[in-house]
Amino acid sequence: MENILKNKKLAASLSILSNLTLIILKLITGFLSGSVSIISEAIHSGSDFIASLIAFIAVHKSEKPADSDHQYGHGKYEDVAGYIEGCLIILASLYIIFEAGRKLAGFTEPMDDSSAGIIVMFISVITNIFVSWYLFKVAKATDSIAIFSDAEHLRTDIFSSFTVFAGLLIIKFTGLHVLDSIIAIIVAMIIMHAGYKICKTTMNDLLDGSLPDEDIDIIKTIVSKHTPDGIHSIKNLKTRKAGKDKEILLTIHVDGNMTVSFAHQLCDKLETEIENALGNTKITIHTEPFCENCAACQK
Repeated sequence: MENILKNKKLAASLSILSNLTLIILKLITGFLSGSVSIISEAIHSGSDFIASLIAFIAVHKSEKPADSDHQYGHGKYEDVAGYIEGCLIILASLYIIFEAGRKLAGFTEPMDDSSAGIIVMFISVITNIFVSWYLFKVAKATDSIAIFSDAEHLRTDIFSSFTVFAGLLIIKFTGLHVLDSIIAIIVAMIIMHAGYKICKTTMNDLLDGSLPDEDIDIIKTIVSKHTPDGIHSIKNLKTRKAGKDKEILLTIHVDGNMTVSFAHQLCDKLETEIENALGNTKITIHTEPFCENCAACQK
């Protein structure tokens, strides 16, 4: 557990450092050149920076053990952080569209030289490829929604930075400055889509939405494997996710002649197999005797 927390904090810290560096580079270059697409990228990195800070705080909070006030633990901190990050991305994209629209309407001056911007965007692409790869690796290993959301931010930054990079190259050789605003709008749409996906996923977890169908199928398959051991059927299955934890409430019909001791051993087996298959699970299993002539058992 300590090693997992250490990896998550390291990933969040690396994201904070890289975003802060890129923000400074993009802002200086954007204002000096007058490029709205570079400034939009700085805003994007700014939202990433805030998201990284939120992720860092959420990772620390979510790993706190359950207490009297939070008896189910603090995993929801990561879901809340992920949702805030998604909202920040959407807000950033709307602001970029606004600024690009002003430039298209002639309210701001066209950009000067794109050479510095080309260099900065290339650095941004390379940096975010490495950092996002590392964050996705840590998110997968720790099942952290906050780190995953942060990685998604940086992945959109790769695409958007590359779009700006390519656009600035075209502007340098063609002189079509209108492309600066058009590229900024394209970047904004990419960012907005990523924000929507993050908000949708995290809101589902915050509202205690069930686990994905593939996880449900895995649980049912594991239970059905133990039919020869006396399990007749699944009476009820409820699932939800809180941060990295998958919470499962399972009620099964078993042979009415099964002893309490054997039923306990059987439940332990199910818990172990489901944990090995899904990881980070909190499982509660309730057994009920199956009766051939009972109407309730036939449902």
